[in-house]
Amino acid sequence: MSRHYHEGTDSEAFRSEHDSIGERTVPRDAYYGVQSLRATENFHITGLTMNREIIISIAEIKKASAITNYEIGLLDRKVADAITKACDEIIDGKLHEQFIVDPIQGGAGTSLNMNANEVIANRAIEILGGEKGDYTLVNPNDHVNYGQSTNDVFPSAGKLAVLKLLVRAQIQLERLYKALVRKADEFDDVLKMGRTQMQDAVPIRLGQEFRAYSEAIRRDIDRFERAMDEMRCLNMGGTAIGTGINADEQYLGRIVPNLSHVTGLRLIQAFNLIDATQNLDEFVAVSGAVKTCAVNLSKMSNDLRLMSSGPRCGFGEINLPPRQNGSSIMPGKVNPVIPEVVNQVAFNIIGNDMTITMASEAGQLELNAFEPIIFHNLIESIRTLTYAVNTFVTNCVEGITANRDRCRQMVENSVGIITALCPHVGYETAANIAKRAICTGENIRDLILKEGLLDEESLNKILDPYSMTEPGISAKELLA
Repeated sequence: MSRHYHEGTDSEAFRSEHDSIGERTVPRDAYYGVQSLRATENFHITGLTMNREIIISIAEIKKASAITNYEIGLLDRKVADAITKACDEIIDGKLHEQFIVDPIQGGAGTSLNMNANEVIANRAIEILGGEKGDYTLVNPNDHVNYGQSTNDVFPSAGKLAVLKLLVRAQIQLERLYKALVRKADEFDDVLKMGRTQMQDAVPIRLGQEFRAYSEAIRRDIDRFERAMDEMRCLNMGGTAIGTGINADEQYLGRIVPNLSHVTGLRLIQAFNLIDATQNLDEFVAVSGAVKTCAVNLSKMSNDLRLMSSGPRCGFGEINLPPRQNGSSIMPGKVNPVIPEVVNQVAFNIIGNDMTITMASEAGQLELNAFEPIIFHNLIESIRTLTYAVNTFVTNCVEGITANRDRCRQMVENSVGIITALCPHVGYETAANIAKRAICTGENIRDLILKEGLLDEESLNKILDPYSMTEPGISAKELLA
Protein backbone atom coordinates (compact mmCIF):
# COMPACT_ATOMS: atom_id res chain seq x y z
CA MET A 1 0.00 0.00 0.00
CA SER A 2 1.12 3.58 -0.52
CA ARG A 3 2.25 5.51 2.54
CA HIS A 4 3.25 9.13 3.12
CA TYR A 5 3.43 11.53 6.09
CA HIS A 6 1.90 14.93 6.72
CA GLU A 7 4.60 16.81 8.56
CA GLY A 8 4.04 19.45 11.22
CA THR A 9 4.58 19.48 14.92
CA ASP A 10 4.88 16.08 16.61
CA SER A 11 1.23 16.24 17.67
CA GLU A 12 0.21 16.98 14.08
CA ALA A 13 2.19 14.25 12.35
CA PHE A 14 0.07 11.70 10.55
CA ARG A 15 0.60 8.85 8.19
CA SER A 16 -1.79 7.96 5.41
CA GLU A 17 -3.33 4.48 5.15
CA HIS A 18 -5.99 3.05 2.92
CA ASP A 19 -8.40 0.14 2.95
CA SER A 20 -11.12 -1.02 0.56
CA ILE A 21 -13.27 1.97 1.51
CA GLY A 22 -10.64 4.61 0.88
CA GLU A 23 -7.73 6.55 2.33
CA ARG A 24 -7.49 8.02 5.85
CA THR A 25 -4.85 9.69 7.96
CA VAL A 26 -3.75 7.95 11.13
CA PRO A 27 -1.61 9.49 13.90
CA ARG A 28 1.98 8.74 12.95
CA ASP A 29 2.83 7.24 16.36
CA ALA A 30 -0.29 5.06 16.52
CA TYR A 31 0.11 1.30 16.40
CA TYR A 32 -3.49 0.92 15.26
CA GLY A 33 -4.39 1.53 11.64
CA VAL A 34 -7.14 2.70 9.35
CA GLN A 35 -9.60 -0.12 10.10
CA SER A 36 -9.33 0.44 13.85
CA LEU A 37 -9.84 4.15 13.30
CA ARG A 38 -13.02 3.60 11.28
CA ALA A 39 -14.34 1.22 13.93
CA THR A 40 -13.83 3.61 16.79
CA GLU A 41 -15.65 6.31 14.83
CA ASN A 42 -18.53 4.00 14.01
CA PHE A 43 -18.96 2.41 17.42
CA HIS A 44 -18.74 4.97 20.17
CA ILE A 45 -21.23 3.02 22.29
CA THR A 46 -20.10 2.37 25.87
CA GLY A 47 -17.26 4.84 26.14
CA LEU A 48 -15.21 1.96 27.58
CA THR A 49 -12.00 0.40 26.36
CA MET A 50 -11.65 -3.25 25.45
CA ASN A 51 -11.48 -5.69 28.33
CA ARG A 52 -7.92 -6.57 29.37
CA GLU A 53 -8.54 -10.32 29.31
CA ILE A 54 -9.89 -10.13 25.76
CA ILE A 55 -6.84 -8.18 24.58
CA ILE A 56 -4.43 -10.67 26.12
CA SER A 57 -6.40 -13.64 24.82
CA ILE A 58 -6.45 -12.39 21.24
CA ALA A 59 -2.69 -11.72 21.44
CA GLU A 60 -2.21 -15.31 22.62
CA ILE A 61 -4.18 -16.55 19.62
CA LYS A 62 -2.12 -14.44 17.20
CA LYS A 63 1.09 -15.73 18.81
CA ALA A 64 -0.02 -19.35 18.54
CA SER A 65 -1.04 -18.78 14.92
CA ALA A 66 2.34 -17.25 14.03
CA ILE A 67 4.15 -20.18 15.65
CA THR A 68 1.93 -22.66 13.81
CA ASN A 69 2.32 -20.95 10.43
CA TYR A 70 6.10 -20.90 10.85
CA GLU A 71 6.16 -24.58 11.85
CA ILE A 72 4.33 -25.60 8.69
CA GLY A 73 6.45 -23.36 6.45
CA LEU A 74 3.88 -20.69 5.66
CA LEU A 75 5.51 -17.79 7.50
CA ASP A 76 9.07 -16.49 7.30
CA ARG A 77 11.10 -17.00 10.49
CA LYS A 78 11.90 -13.31 10.94
CA VAL A 79 8.28 -12.26 10.45
CA ALA A 80 7.01 -15.01 12.76
CA ASP A 81 9.53 -14.06 15.46
CA ALA A 82 8.62 -10.37 15.21
CA ILE A 83 4.90 -11.16 15.48
CA THR A 84 5.57 -13.45 18.43
CA LYS A 85 7.61 -10.77 20.23
CA ALA A 86 4.90 -8.17 19.61
CA CYS A 87 2.27 -10.54 21.01
CA ASP A 88 4.43 -11.23 24.07
CA GLU A 89 4.56 -7.51 24.82
CA ILE A 90 0.77 -7.27 24.63
CA ILE A 91 0.41 -10.36 26.82
CA ASP A 92 2.70 -8.64 29.34
CA GLY A 93 0.37 -5.62 29.43
CA LYS A 94 1.98 -3.27 26.93
CA LEU A 95 0.23 -1.40 24.10
CA HIS A 96 -3.24 -2.00 25.56
CA GLU A 97 -4.05 1.69 25.07
CA GLN A 98 -3.73 1.06 21.32
CA PHE A 99 -6.80 -1.17 21.40
CA ILE A 100 -9.21 1.65 20.75
CA VAL A 101 -12.38 -0.08 19.58
CA ASP A 102 -15.50 -0.15 21.76
CA PRO A 103 -16.40 -3.49 23.39
CA ILE A 104 -19.84 -3.32 21.77
CA GLN A 105 -19.44 -3.19 18.00
CA GLY A 106 -21.09 -4.30 14.81
CA GLY A 107 -19.40 -6.80 12.53
CA ALA A 108 -19.24 -9.84 14.83
CA GLY A 109 -15.90 -8.73 16.30
CA THR A 110 -14.10 -7.82 13.07
CA SER A 111 -13.18 -4.42 14.51
CA LEU A 112 -11.32 -5.96 17.45
CA ASN A 113 -9.66 -8.59 15.27
CA MET A 114 -8.36 -5.93 12.88
CA ASN A 115 -7.35 -3.67 15.78
CA ALA A 116 -5.21 -6.55 17.07
CA ASN A 117 -3.85 -7.34 13.59
CA GLU A 118 -2.82 -3.72 13.04
CA VAL A 119 -1.25 -3.18 16.48
CA ILE A 120 0.69 -6.45 16.29
CA ALA A 121 1.79 -5.77 12.68
CA ASN A 122 3.03 -2.25 13.44
CA ARG A 123 4.94 -3.34 16.52
CA ALA A 124 6.44 -6.24 14.56
CA ILE A 125 7.46 -3.76 11.85
CA GLU A 126 9.30 -1.70 14.49
CA ILE A 127 11.01 -4.83 15.82
CA LEU A 128 12.27 -5.51 12.27
CA GLY A 129 13.60 -1.94 12.03
CA GLY A 130 10.86 -0.48 9.85
CA GLU A 131 8.42 2.37 10.34
CA LYS A 132 4.82 1.92 11.43
CA GLY A 133 2.51 1.68 8.47
CA ASP A 134 5.04 -0.05 6.19
CA TYR A 135 2.93 -3.14 5.69
CA THR A 136 5.31 -4.55 3.08
CA LEU A 137 7.35 -5.84 6.05
CA VAL A 138 4.50 -7.25 8.13
CA ASN A 139 0.94 -7.11 6.87
CA PRO A 140 -2.05 -7.17 9.30
CA ASN A 141 -4.10 -9.46 7.05
CA ASP A 142 -1.54 -11.48 5.12
CA HIS A 143 0.79 -12.22 8.03
CA VAL A 144 -0.79 -11.59 11.45
CA ASN A 145 -4.19 -12.94 10.39
CA TYR A 146 -2.80 -15.79 8.24
CA GLY A 147 -5.04 -18.89 8.35
CA GLN A 148 -7.61 -17.14 10.51
CA SER A 149 -10.95 -15.37 10.37
CA THR A 150 -12.63 -13.10 12.86
CA ASN A 151 -15.21 -15.84 13.13
CA ASP A 152 -12.82 -18.29 14.78
CA VAL A 153 -10.47 -15.78 16.44
CA PHE A 154 -13.07 -13.64 18.19
CA PRO A 155 -15.19 -16.40 19.81
CA SER A 156 -12.01 -18.24 20.82
CA ALA A 157 -10.64 -15.06 22.43
CA GLY A 158 -13.94 -14.67 24.25
CA LYS A 159 -13.77 -18.23 25.55
CA LEU A 160 -10.18 -17.84 26.73
CA ALA A 161 -11.05 -14.62 28.56
CA VAL A 162 -14.12 -16.14 30.21
CA LEU A 163 -12.17 -19.27 31.18
CA LYS A 164 -9.50 -17.23 32.94
CA LEU A 165 -12.10 -15.12 34.74
CA LEU A 166 -14.01 -18.21 35.86
CA VAL A 167 -10.84 -19.56 37.46
CA ARG A 168 -10.47 -16.34 39.47
CA ALA A 169 -14.13 -16.36 40.44
CA GLN A 170 -13.89 -19.95 41.60
CA ILE A 171 -10.96 -19.04 43.87
CA GLN A 172 -13.13 -16.44 45.59
CA LEU A 173 -16.04 -18.88 45.88
CA GLU A 174 -13.73 -21.38 47.56
CA ARG A 175 -12.81 -18.65 50.07
CA LEU A 176 -16.49 -18.01 50.71
CA TYR A 177 -17.24 -21.71 51.11
CA LYS A 178 -14.49 -22.14 53.69
CA ALA A 179 -15.55 -18.99 55.58
CA LEU A 180 -19.13 -20.24 55.76
CA VAL A 181 -18.02 -23.66 57.01
CA ARG A 182 -15.98 -21.98 59.75
CA LYS A 183 -19.00 -19.94 60.78
CA ALA A 184 -21.18 -23.06 60.72
CA ASP A 185 -18.81 -24.69 63.21
CA GLU A 186 -18.57 -21.54 65.34
CA PHE A 187 -22.35 -21.15 65.55
CA ASP A 188 -23.22 -24.84 65.82
CA ASP A 189 -24.55 -24.52 69.39
CA VAL A 190 -26.48 -21.27 68.85
CA LEU A 191 -30.21 -22.06 69.01
CA LYS A 192 -32.47 -19.61 67.21
CA MET A 193 -35.94 -19.45 65.77
CA GLY A 194 -36.46 -20.81 62.30
CA ARG A 195 -38.96 -18.97 60.14
CA THR A 196 -41.12 -19.87 57.18
CA GLN A 197 -43.03 -17.22 55.24
CA MET A 198 -41.56 -14.68 57.71
CA GLN A 199 -43.47 -16.31 60.58
CA ASP A 200 -42.10 -18.25 63.56
CA ALA A 201 -41.72 -21.91 62.61
CA VAL A 202 -39.53 -24.29 64.62
CA PRO A 203 -36.09 -23.89 66.20
CA ILE A 204 -32.92 -24.24 64.19
CA ARG A 205 -29.26 -23.80 65.03
CA LEU A 206 -27.52 -20.78 63.50
CA GLY A 207 -24.72 -23.13 62.48
CA GLN A 208 -27.19 -25.20 60.48
CA GLU A 209 -28.22 -22.13 58.52
CA PHE A 210 -24.60 -21.27 57.68
CA ARG A 211 -23.94 -24.90 56.76
CA ALA A 212 -26.83 -24.69 54.30
CA TYR A 213 -25.31 -21.54 52.79
CA SER A 214 -21.99 -23.34 52.36
CA GLU A 215 -23.67 -26.23 50.54
CA ALA A 216 -25.28 -23.85 48.06
CA ILE A 217 -21.88 -22.29 47.35
CA ARG A 218 -20.32 -25.74 46.97
CA ARG A 219 -22.85 -26.47 44.22
CA ASP A 220 -21.92 -23.15 42.57
CA ILE A 221 -18.25 -24.13 42.60
CA ASP A 222 -19.16 -27.39 40.88
CA ARG A 223 -21.22 -25.50 38.30
CA PHE A 224 -18.26 -23.23 37.59
CA GLU A 225 -16.10 -26.30 37.02
CA ARG A 226 -18.54 -27.51 34.37
CA ALA A 227 -18.74 -23.99 32.92
CA MET A 228 -14.96 -23.94 32.48
CA ASP A 229 -15.19 -27.16 30.49
CA GLU A 230 -17.69 -25.44 28.18
CA MET A 231 -15.10 -22.73 27.46
CA ARG A 232 -12.23 -25.11 26.65
CA CYS A 233 -13.73 -26.17 23.31
CA LEU A 234 -12.60 -23.79 20.52
CA ASN A 235 -13.45 -23.40 16.84
CA MET A 236 -9.92 -22.29 15.86
CA GLY A 237 -9.16 -23.52 12.38
CA GLY A 238 -12.76 -23.23 11.26
CA THR A 239 -12.09 -19.75 9.77
CA ALA A 240 -15.15 -18.06 8.25
CA ILE A 241 -18.03 -20.49 8.80
CA GLY A 242 -16.37 -23.60 10.21
CA THR A 243 -15.42 -25.22 6.90
CA GLY A 244 -11.75 -24.25 7.36
CA ILE A 245 -11.43 -22.32 4.09
CA ASN A 246 -7.91 -20.82 3.66
CA ALA A 247 -6.58 -22.80 6.63
CA ASP A 248 -3.86 -25.33 5.86
CA GLU A 249 -4.62 -28.88 6.97
CA GLN A 250 -1.48 -28.93 9.12
CA TYR A 251 -2.46 -25.60 10.67
CA LEU A 252 -5.85 -27.08 11.52
CA GLY A 253 -4.23 -29.91 13.42
CA ARG A 254 -1.64 -27.83 15.28
CA ILE A 255 -3.28 -24.53 16.20
CA VAL A 256 -5.19 -25.62 19.32
CA PRO A 257 -2.30 -27.64 20.82
CA ASN A 258 -0.01 -24.66 20.24
CA LEU A 259 -2.56 -22.34 21.79
CA SER A 260 -2.77 -24.63 24.83
CA HIS A 261 1.01 -24.34 25.15
CA VAL A 262 0.97 -20.55 24.80
CA THR A 263 -1.81 -20.03 27.36
CA GLY A 264 -1.00 -22.85 29.76
CA LEU A 265 -4.66 -23.85 29.59
CA ARG A 266 -6.16 -27.22 28.73
CA LEU A 267 -7.94 -26.56 25.43
CA ILE A 268 -9.56 -28.78 22.83
CA GLN A 269 -10.67 -28.26 19.25
CA ALA A 270 -14.38 -28.58 18.56
CA PHE A 271 -15.37 -31.88 16.94
CA ASN A 272 -17.73 -30.03 14.57
CA LEU A 273 -16.28 -26.64 13.66
CA ILE A 274 -19.44 -25.54 11.82
CA ASP A 275 -21.54 -26.15 14.92
CA ALA A 276 -18.96 -24.40 17.09
CA THR A 277 -18.97 -21.36 14.79
CA GLN A 278 -22.70 -20.83 14.47
CA ASN A 279 -24.00 -21.86 17.91
CA LEU A 280 -23.23 -20.03 21.16
CA ASP A 281 -25.18 -22.12 23.64
CA GLU A 282 -22.02 -22.61 25.73
CA PHE A 283 -22.10 -18.95 26.68
CA VAL A 284 -25.74 -19.24 27.72
CA ALA A 285 -24.82 -22.20 29.91
CA VAL A 286 -21.93 -20.32 31.51
CA SER A 287 -24.05 -17.23 32.07
CA GLY A 288 -26.68 -19.47 33.65
CA ALA A 289 -24.12 -20.83 36.12
CA VAL A 290 -23.01 -17.30 36.98
CA LYS A 291 -26.62 -16.17 37.39
CA THR A 292 -27.44 -19.14 39.62
CA CYS A 293 -24.49 -18.28 41.84
CA ALA A 294 -25.62 -14.64 41.96
CA VAL A 295 -29.11 -15.76 43.03
CA ASN A 296 -27.62 -17.84 45.87
CA LEU A 297 -25.44 -14.95 46.98
CA SER A 298 -28.34 -12.52 46.88
CA LYS A 299 -30.64 -14.80 48.88
CA MET A 300 -27.90 -15.27 51.48
CA SER A 301 -27.40 -11.50 51.64
CA ASN A 302 -31.14 -11.03 52.17
CA ASP A 303 -30.98 -13.43 55.12
CA LEU A 304 -27.97 -11.70 56.67
CA ARG A 305 -29.67 -8.31 56.38
CA LEU A 306 -32.78 -9.69 58.09
CA MET A 307 -30.93 -11.53 60.85
CA SER A 308 -28.79 -8.47 61.58
CA SER A 309 -31.68 -6.00 61.46
CA GLY A 310 -32.03 -3.69 64.42
CA PRO A 311 -29.89 -3.41 66.37
CA ARG A 312 -32.73 -3.18 68.92
CA CYS A 313 -35.95 -3.11 66.94
CA GLY A 314 -35.26 -5.92 64.48
CA PHE A 315 -34.21 -9.55 64.64
CA GLY A 316 -30.81 -8.70 66.06
CA GLU A 317 -29.68 -12.34 65.94
CA ILE A 318 -26.29 -11.65 64.38
CA ASN A 319 -23.93 -8.70 64.06
CA LEU A 320 -22.36 -7.74 60.76
CA PRO A 321 -18.98 -5.98 60.91
CA PRO A 322 -19.52 -2.19 60.85
CA ARG A 323 -17.80 -0.86 57.75
CA GLN A 324 -18.90 2.76 57.39
CA ASN A 325 -21.33 5.35 58.70
CA GLY A 326 -24.83 4.58 57.57
CA SER A 327 -26.40 8.01 57.46
CA SER A 328 -25.60 11.66 56.96
CA ILE A 329 -28.45 12.61 59.31
CA MET A 330 -28.92 9.74 61.80
CA PRO A 331 -25.95 9.51 64.18
CA GLY A 332 -24.64 6.04 64.97
CA LYS A 333 -26.56 4.31 62.20
CA VAL A 334 -24.65 1.49 60.49
CA ASN A 335 -26.08 -0.18 57.40
CA PRO A 336 -25.48 -3.67 55.95
CA VAL A 337 -23.60 -2.18 53.00
CA ILE A 338 -21.72 -5.32 51.96
CA PRO A 339 -24.80 -7.55 51.57
CA GLU A 340 -26.49 -4.62 49.82
CA VAL A 341 -23.76 -4.37 47.18
CA VAL A 342 -23.90 -8.15 46.67
CA ASN A 343 -27.65 -7.83 46.04
CA GLN A 344 -27.04 -5.12 43.44
CA VAL A 345 -24.36 -7.11 41.65
CA ALA A 346 -26.80 -10.03 41.50
CA PHE A 347 -29.53 -7.84 39.99
CA ASN A 348 -27.11 -6.70 37.27
CA ILE A 349 -25.94 -10.24 36.53
CA ILE A 350 -29.53 -11.40 36.13
CA GLY A 351 -30.11 -8.60 33.61
CA ASN A 352 -26.90 -9.47 31.76
CA ASP A 353 -28.02 -13.09 31.57
CA MET A 354 -31.18 -12.04 29.74
CA THR A 355 -29.12 -10.05 27.24
CA ILE A 356 -26.76 -12.98 26.69
CA THR A 357 -29.69 -15.33 26.21
CA MET A 358 -31.39 -13.12 23.62
CA ALA A 359 -28.14 -12.37 21.77
CA SER A 360 -27.32 -16.08 21.57
CA GLU A 361 -30.79 -16.86 20.24
CA ALA A 362 -30.52 -14.11 17.62
CA GLY A 363 -27.80 -15.80 15.56
CA GLN A 364 -28.67 -16.56 11.95
CA LEU A 365 -27.48 -19.40 9.77
CA GLU A 366 -23.67 -19.85 9.88
CA LEU A 367 -22.71 -17.03 12.27
CA ASN A 368 -23.91 -15.13 15.30
CA ALA A 369 -23.11 -11.45 14.81
CA PHE A 370 -23.87 -10.55 18.41
CA GLU A 371 -20.86 -12.03 20.17
CA PRO A 372 -19.55 -8.59 21.22
CA ILE A 373 -22.50 -7.90 23.54
CA ILE A 374 -22.37 -11.48 24.84
CA PHE A 375 -18.70 -11.19 25.77
CA HIS A 376 -19.06 -7.69 27.18
CA ASN A 377 -21.93 -8.65 29.48
CA LEU A 378 -20.60 -12.07 30.46
CA ILE A 379 -17.18 -10.67 31.34
CA GLU A 380 -18.85 -7.93 33.37
CA SER A 381 -20.96 -10.52 35.19
CA ILE A 382 -18.00 -12.72 36.12
CA ARG A 383 -15.74 -9.84 37.11
CA THR A 384 -18.32 -8.11 39.29
CA LEU A 385 -19.32 -11.40 40.90
CA THR A 386 -15.66 -12.08 41.69
CA TYR A 387 -15.19 -8.66 43.28
CA ALA A 388 -18.48 -8.95 45.16
CA VAL A 389 -17.58 -12.33 46.64
CA ASN A 390 -14.17 -11.02 47.64
CA THR A 391 -15.60 -8.10 49.61
CA PHE A 392 -18.41 -10.31 50.96
CA VAL A 393 -15.89 -12.70 52.52
CA THR A 394 -13.36 -10.11 53.69
CA ASN A 395 -15.66 -7.36 54.88
CA CYS A 396 -18.71 -9.29 56.03
CA VAL A 397 -18.79 -13.07 56.47
CA GLU A 398 -15.49 -13.46 58.31
CA GLY A 399 -16.52 -10.88 60.90
CA ILE A 400 -20.07 -12.03 61.65
CA THR A 401 -20.82 -12.66 65.34
CA ALA A 402 -23.87 -14.19 66.99
CA ASN A 403 -26.07 -12.60 69.65
CA ARG A 404 -26.50 -15.86 71.53
CA ASP A 405 -28.70 -14.57 74.36
CA ARG A 406 -30.97 -12.73 71.95
CA CYS A 407 -31.37 -15.87 69.80
CA ARG A 408 -32.26 -18.08 72.77
CA GLN A 409 -34.60 -15.48 74.25
CA MET A 410 -36.60 -15.31 71.04
CA VAL A 411 -36.82 -19.10 70.90
CA GLU A 412 -38.12 -19.32 74.46
CA ASN A 413 -40.59 -16.48 73.92
CA SER A 414 -41.85 -17.93 70.66
CA VAL A 415 -44.82 -20.27 70.33
CA GLY A 416 -42.78 -22.10 67.70
CA ILE A 417 -41.20 -24.40 70.27
CA ILE A 418 -44.61 -25.89 70.97
CA THR A 419 -44.03 -28.11 67.90
CA ALA A 420 -41.21 -29.85 69.75
CA LEU A 421 -43.61 -30.58 72.62
CA CYS A 422 -46.39 -32.11 70.51
CA PRO A 423 -45.12 -35.71 70.83
CA HIS A 424 -45.03 -35.31 74.64
CA VAL A 425 -48.27 -33.45 75.47
CA GLY A 426 -50.42 -34.12 72.37
CA TYR A 427 -51.45 -31.85 69.51
CA GLU A 428 -54.66 -30.48 71.08
CA THR A 429 -53.00 -29.65 74.40
CA ALA A 430 -50.08 -28.08 72.58
CA ALA A 431 -52.46 -25.97 70.47
CA ASN A 432 -54.28 -24.72 73.60
CA ILE A 433 -50.96 -23.82 75.25
CA ALA A 434 -49.89 -21.93 72.11
CA LYS A 435 -53.16 -19.92 72.08
CA ARG A 436 -52.76 -19.01 75.75
CA ALA A 437 -49.16 -17.93 75.18
CA ILE A 438 -50.21 -15.65 72.33
CA CYS A 439 -53.09 -14.13 74.33
CA THR A 440 -51.27 -13.67 77.65
CA GLY A 441 -47.73 -13.02 76.48
CA GLU A 442 -46.42 -15.79 78.72
CA ASN A 443 -43.77 -18.05 77.29
CA ILE A 444 -44.33 -21.72 76.48
CA ARG A 445 -41.86 -23.03 79.04
CA ASP A 446 -43.58 -21.26 81.94
CA LEU A 447 -47.04 -22.42 80.85
CA ILE A 448 -45.95 -26.04 80.52
CA LEU A 449 -44.42 -26.01 83.99
CA LYS A 450 -47.41 -24.15 85.48
CA GLU A 451 -49.84 -26.72 84.08
CA GLY A 452 -47.66 -29.55 85.36
CA LEU A 453 -47.57 -31.12 81.92
CA LEU A 454 -43.84 -31.84 82.17
CA ASP A 455 -41.22 -31.46 84.87
CA GLU A 456 -38.29 -29.09 84.39
CA GLU A 457 -35.74 -31.85 83.77
CA SER A 458 -37.84 -33.39 81.00
CA LEU A 459 -38.56 -29.98 79.53
CA ASN A 460 -34.86 -29.15 79.44
CA LYS A 461 -34.16 -32.38 77.56
CA ILE A 462 -36.88 -31.70 75.03
CA LEU A 463 -35.77 -28.10 74.49
CA ASP A 464 -32.11 -29.01 74.17
CA PRO A 465 -30.73 -27.35 71.01
CA TYR A 466 -29.70 -30.63 69.38
CA SER A 467 -32.84 -32.61 70.25
CA MET A 468 -34.99 -29.86 68.73
CA THR A 469 -32.91 -29.51 65.60
CA GLU A 470 -32.02 -33.08 64.67
CA PRO A 471 -34.31 -35.89 63.42
CA GLY A 472 -34.54 -39.44 64.68
CA ILE A 473 -34.98 -39.06 68.46
CA SER A 474 -38.27 -40.44 69.73
CA ALA A 475 -40.14 -39.02 72.69
CA LYS A 476 -39.61 -42.28 74.60
CA GLU A 477 -35.84 -42.19 73.98
CA LEU A 478 -35.64 -38.50 74.86
CA LEU A 479 -37.29 -38.88 78.27
CA ALA A 480 -35.65 -42.19 79.15
